[in-house]
Amino acid sequence: MSANTIRKAKKLVESGGVAQLEDDLFQIKSLSDPEKSYIASSTECECPGFKNFYKFHHGKGLKANCSHLEAIKIFKQENP
Repeated sequence: MSANTIRKAKKLVESGGVAQLEDDLFQIKSLSDPEKSYIASSTECECPGFKNFYKFHHGKGLKANCSHLEAIKIFKQENP
């Protein structure tokens, strides 16, 4: 996990950009476009970064991830 992804995730949580809609369903604001937000669960996100993860990291054995999923992890830790 890159330090930049973690930094963006923390910024999302600190700015109130994560809203829990259901048990494992969240709405998370976009950092690059204040008019956008994405729907995500603990394992999947509809953002372009998540959707294109395997294209950019193909064959490296990594599980798809994005700053929105990391923000959910931080949000859950701070709001048990």
